[in-house]
Amino acid sequence: MPQHVHLPEVNEPLGPLPPEFAAIMRPELPGLIKEIRVEVTRAYPEYAHLLNGPNATAIRQGVEHALSAFVDRVADPGAPAAIRDELLRKFGRVEAYEGRDLESLRGAYRLGARVALRRARTIGRRYDLSPAILLTFADALFAYVDELAAVSRAGYMEVQARSGSTLETLRRRLLHLLLAGSPLNHTTINELCEQASWSIPEQVTLVALRAPAPDHIQADLDLDVLSDLGVPQPHLLIPGPLTAERRAMLASAAAGTPLAIGLPLPTTQAADSLRWARRVLQLIDDGVVPDAQVVDCADHLTTLWLLSDPALVTEIAARELAPLDKATRTRRARLVETLHAWLTTRGTADQVGESLGVHAQTVRYRLRNLEAHFGDQLEDPERRFALETCLRALRLHGSV
Repeated sequence: MPQHVHLPEVNEPLGPLPPEFAAIMRPELPGLIKEIRVEVTRAYPEYAHLLNGPNATAIRQGVEHALSAFVDRVADPGAPAAIRDELLRKFGRVEAYEGRDLESLRGAYRLGARVALRRARTIGRRYDLSPAILLTFADALFAYVDELAAVSRAGYMEVQARSGSTLETLRRRLLHLLLAGSPLNHTTINELCEQASWSIPEQVTLVALRAPAPDHIQADLDLDVLSDLGVPQPHLLIPGPLTAERRAMLASAAAGTPLAIGLPLPTTQAADSLRWARRVLQLIDDGVVPDAQVVDCADHLTTLWLLSDPALVTEIAARELAPLDKATRTRRARLVETLHAWLTTRGTADQVGESLGVHAQTVRYRLRNLEAHFGDQLEDPERRFALETCLRALRLHGSV
């Protein structure tokens, strides 16, 4: 590995790698991402728990964007990297919250580069690439690693700069560890609790806020509330269930900022409470959950469940509604509408017709059609449940 590598500016061309090289590299990315994850978590066990914590999605996206951006820049030296940079800055912020220096992260980046270089040598043999191309690739890759480290360092320094008091820093670290799923008897957590004058409760309620959080919110929070108010996903941890007094405190502190309240859960499940709260905010953006300044996850549990895996819902619906595949689009839509109304009401033809705004005779005709398509499947309670569940989910998602 080169000892002295030129640090490029963001989006500086990587050198004389031919743009066609990107076409060779791109199909290798999915397998390479998995290989890097295995190698890094083996060499740096501290990163294994992060892949199961609240930042897991951002971490995976960051790795994917970092590798994809390298390939994109080989194909087009002017390719943008804004999304990649934000995710990499988050890597640096996580390191600061965990209380580590940046050496582990730099080491993980370098290890990822070595894994990529190893795969490049295999590809080189497959495509009979010249040694000069592989040497150029190695130089470009390790220069790129230095660039990634520089972007992450910016996020790290951002946390350092805004840390404020030592107490705020300790509590932010404590919050991060609790959300990462660290055991409550973890030595570091116990030490932080003592230093931050904070006792671990049996239950916690997590609150997700819209970014940016108000500047004054910290001063209006109860002293035992842990907070991370940085962008892009500010959040709070409130010890215990949300009492009327806590709700009043939240309303005053948030000052109109939209927020979603997670479920009160055992402290070891804090990440689940936050995950569901953030998901509700996303469902508001998607137009599924009605917008409001304060939204309770408890009021939308069925919606959260039904839309927890949209791809799976689509697959189940395709299987359950397969008997209608040969119907025309218009006829299929009418039959699905009638099936949904019948399953949810289990009423008479008159009642179903009233809910649909059609004549009862029309409902009877459609129900006979449904029986012809599905046969005795509609008599099976499990099949009826599967059909009703997927139709409810599709309707929530606007697909029916």
